[in-house]
Amino acid sequence: MPAYYNENNRFAAQWLRNLIAAGDIAPGDVDERSITEVRPDDLRGYTQCHFFAGIGGWSAALRLAGWPDDRPVWTGSCPCQPFSAAGHQRGSNDERHLWPTFFDLIRERRPAKVFGEQVAGAAGFAWWDHVAADLEGEDYAAAAADLPASCVGGSHARARIYWVAADTKGKHGDAHGLLEQSGEWRPQIATRRLPSLTVCGGWWESDGGGERRPTLVRNHDGLSAILAGFGNAIVPELAARFVMANVRANRPVEAEGRNGSGLSE
Repeated sequence: MPAYYNENNRFAAQWLRNLIAAGDIAPGDVDERSITEVRPDDLRGYTQCHFFAGIGGWSAALRLAGWPDDRPVWTGSCPCQPFSAAGHQRGSNDERHLWPTFFDLIRERRPAKVFGEQVAGAAGFAWWDHVAADLEGEDYAAAAADLPASCVGGSHARARIYWVAADTKGKHGDAHGLLEQSGEWRPQIATRRLPSLTVCGGWWESDGGGERRPTLVRNHDGLSAILAGFGNAIVPELAARFVMANVRANRPVEAEGRNGSGLSE
């Protein structure tokens, strides 16, 4: 089944389409509407749903973690501007506070597993308290970790709250196991760059040999748009470690004995 990507920034939406065409993220459909216009029935038939999809970081992270494209999951990095120290920190009074809308879709469709991310800091932690309470009120187990990009070799801190929620009404693992084991297990994944995520933009060009490939946008506002894409993106390698820790924490012991990697079903 195709993946669903919701991203209402035109530039980032085209970037997603280029990455899909290049095979760098899960194949699927890109919806440029605001999440406020998305209805639960619009999501029928999709195995993976990525909200606030940006430039596809969560799909790339899932692949790095060994999560198959056809394994059900939702992701969503709600806008950080209402809670970022770089902004006015209006919090829930900011029109970009879209967790309630995202939560309504989760409550209606009840995905088995949801991964997300938010800026760290006092405002971000207060946001997470509210989010966790909402999720647990709907019988989701929820857990989070404050992780910096530097822990996967980044030259900057970029501390973010990575969170996970699991539907406890279904046959899904308890998300609280994540924090108990993530500190003990260090998955071995490459912290390599993802070329398609760092050099491709919103349009296609010929490389001179008849092949068409994603490349940097060359227009008067290309650089600012690209920087905005990166600025709002997650670090895929870090998110992948978080996903892998969750997979390991929720795997039965006997399954680990058959597959030491703890990645594949």
